[in-house]
Amino acid sequence: MAHEHHHHHHHERRITSLNTAFIAGIVLNVLFVAVEAGMGLCYNSMGLLSDAGHNLSDVAGLLLAMLAFRLAQARATARYTYGYKKSTVLISLLNSVILLVAVGVIVAESVGRMLHPAPVEGPAIAWTAGVGVLINGFTAWLFLKDKDRDLNVKGAYLHMAADALVSVGVVVSGVVISLTGWTIVDPIVGLAVAAVIVVSVWSLTRDSLRLSLDGVPAGIDPGEVAEAMRKVEGVAAVHHIHIWAISTTENALTAHVVMRDVADLCAVKQALKERLRGLGIAHATLEAELSAERCCDLHD
Repeated sequence: MAHEHHHHHHHERRITSLNTAFIAGIVLNVLFVAVEAGMGLCYNSMGLLSDAGHNLSDVAGLLLAMLAFRLAQARATARYTYGYKKSTVLISLLNSVILLVAVGVIVAESVGRMLHPAPVEGPAIAWTAGVGVLINGFTAWLFLKDKDRDLNVKGAYLHMAADALVSVGVVVSGVVISLTGWTIVDPIVGLAVAAVIVVSVWSLTRDSLRLSLDGVPAGIDPGEVAEAMRKVEGVAAVHHIHIWAISTTENALTAHVVMRDVADLCAVKQALKERLRGLGIAHATLEAELSAERCCDLHD
């Protein structure tokens, strides 16, 4: 009981710190988007405008991830028996779509600039994007320690880390333009930025799609799960295994367990659930069988 209380307390602290991270990230990025877009328009820089557009998509992403976080805490109801946990999966999918749309816009604008070059101010671009490196780097750092625990936090981290890299690229283009006057560098950086975003968002899109289709979550091997269950004493066989995600952080399983002896039912059930928790599956519904005619439910 004490262990559960400690775990709950730790979980609460993590939620609070993540809430703070989301709010800080949103405020900093909204301010930066306003400054960067203003400078981009003022100095006619595609690099700055595409970066501002991408940063704006990040703000939307952070807001959505924060919303998902809030929805995941909502209590279950008679109609939504798992609460709104699945919304976290849908939001992470929406987030990756927003990023890919931003890529399309950046590519279109950059190609347009290549076909119709315009003069660009190098130093102003370098200074503005330099501020972006600091802001994006700091926001990414806020999500660093929790990025592997939740797909939405990973999405927020990827957005911000990709943005920090993008801003580094824009700094480089600003320096190159101010030294050489090669304005073509500006749209080239825009295209490079787009490539970086696509690469970083690919795994997020793939994982979000898999979870929204009730696929087995990344990091869980169904064969390994079945093998671990079979090794529990008293289990003769396991079949009809289904594994899916309830949310971006919680996984569930249903399975039929063939028992050696019905007298061991409770002990086997406890051992199985303990083993499954160790494999990242918190919710298990197990149906015990002795033979084809005789079965009974073990429900979580």
